[in-house]
Amino acid sequence: MGLQILHAIITVNPTYGGPIEGIVQTSREHRRRGNSVEILSLDDPDDRLLVQCEFVCHAVGPGLGKYRYSPRLVPWLRANASKFDFIIVNGIWNYTSFGVWRALHGSGIPYYVFTHGMLDPYFKKHYPLKHLKKMLYWPCAEYRVLRDANAVFFTCEEERLLARQSFHPYRCNEHVVNYGTAGAVGDPQMQRELFLSKFPHLRGKRNLLFLGRIHEKKGIDLTLKALAQCVKDAPKDKVNDVQLIIAGPDNGEYASALKALCYELQLTERVTWAGMLGNDLKWGAFFVSDAFVLNSHQENFGVSVAEALSAALPTLITDKVNIWREIEEAGAGFVDTDDLAGAVRLLRRWLGASRAEWADIRTRARECFTSRFHIALSTQSLLDGLAMYAGNEAQAHALRRDSAGTVRRPPLGNQAAVGAASKSSGHPAQ
Repeated sequence: MGLQILHAIITVNPTYGGPIEGIVQTSREHRRRGNSVEILSLDDPDDRLLVQCEFVCHAVGPGLGKYRYSPRLVPWLRANASKFDFIIVNGIWNYTSFGVWRALHGSGIPYYVFTHGMLDPYFKKHYPLKHLKKMLYWPCAEYRVLRDANAVFFTCEEERLLARQSFHPYRCNEHVVNYGTAGAVGDPQMQRELFLSKFPHLRGKRNLLFLGRIHEKKGIDLTLKALAQCVKDAPKDKVNDVQLIIAGPDNGEYASALKALCYELQLTERVTWAGMLGNDLKWGAFFVSDAFVLNSHQENFGVSVAEALSAALPTLITDKVNIWREIEEAGAGFVDTDDLAGAVRLLRRWLGASRAEWADIRTRARECFTSRFHIALSTQSLLDGLAMYAGNEAQAHALRRDSAGTVRRPPLGNQAAVGAASKSSGHPAQ
């Protein structure tokens, strides 16, 4: 019998972004290893999105207000926590984390926490009023959640160091684990053609891809302004066929402001709003593109960045994406500052790259993913972290009986097909 793992998170809605996607990807790997994963969320039990969740989900909401308080969370945990070998909290600043602390504090049942970048000082600087509210809340809630957790997991060293700067007092068992994703799956050529059948005007173009939440911290406005400047300044043959794909939920207020900015910058004909993409359509977007762009002001990990690397797609990112050092060290893309000047330099480096240089970067991108961000490596890293901080003999025994006691080499999968699809997708120096 494998491990029994419970992930607690505010919602299983995929529009929530990286945390729930990370749970799904890791849980698939656990399932391959013979482990069982269930999810505890503050969703409404009648919400139709629960049907789309491929894992057992215990919805104890609906949570009230932005904090998502639910009186059903603590009683459910007290009745069921002992059934699981490990309980992992994903995210803070909502009732999930404090509810787990309330239910388990003093019970002898340990828990672990992923902060998912929610202690980054970026939020302190850019949302001072919200930070003030959190400062009042911190001592009686989240400080205790982190202090009493067996371990608090960070997805890279940069996140761990930044987390120390936001709130005081601050005390927890910090541990850095590898984080990643399963990467490109399926038939790349079919996925590419599927995407182009929906967006035929992108065939034969040099496509830049942004895929993620449409949020101001993602720096999409910088990407648009940099593209407008390059269109204006660069030789026509360098930018004539450049297109930007923006993939993500685009029906919000901020998305409307970005669409107005596109019109103002005369980029309407160069920007494709693809909406939220999943499965084959999502991978098709990667395979028709020449580079992935993320001018983010704050990014804890960036699952979409790792996904781009898995598709042999070079990344143009800022030094506020916490895995930027790994990307730069691997030569898997370009890195610059999170301002307009940096965004312009990224695009100019992309436009100026030779065909041979770009082919080499594509190869290094895939190698970077396989060696650093494959889900098999990150799952093993998490298990190693759990073993290090196992709260009792029962937990230690559960880890010992797990079949994944040693690091497994990640499968190469369809690497050859990825390479073939990459070569057919065009090149920035055409």
